Amino acid sequence: MKHCPFKTLLAALAALTLQGCTSPDEPEQIERKLLLESRTSWDGTPYLRYPDAAPELSVLKLRIPANTQLQWHTHPIPNAAYILSGELTIESRDDGRSQRFKQGEAVAEMVDRSHRGVTGDEPVELVVFYAGGEGIPLSE
Repeated sequence: MKHCPFKTLLAALAALTLQGCTSPDEPEQIERKLLLESRTSWDGTPYLRYPDAAPELSVLKLRIPANTQLQWHTHPIPNAAYILSGELTIESRDDGRSQRFKQGEAVAEMVDRSHRGVTGDEPVELVVFYAGGEGIPLSE
């Protein structure tokens, strides 16, 4: 039987691949981490329904200065935030409850309930994802 260097090379590559070795040109494995999955806002209020409008997604990156109290506001649509840096306390105007969220945490925002965010001694950066509808404001 004649020796074939090409077949030997293919066999060696197959063995290395089976052992988990990859070449520098191959992409790394994708890591997946669920940050938030919720049918309720952070205070336990259930999300009831989406608005009757053509779907429209919005993603905002916000930077809120240190020692800031945002205005009381409501959101007519479901949304969630991911805290990139700092700490944000969200206060409910209706019942006075509050909860602090810090870097690396996600929060399911309140819908149709008055609330505000309050920062501490450091600014806060966050990304907010809105699942809204055409012509519907993100907040009121």
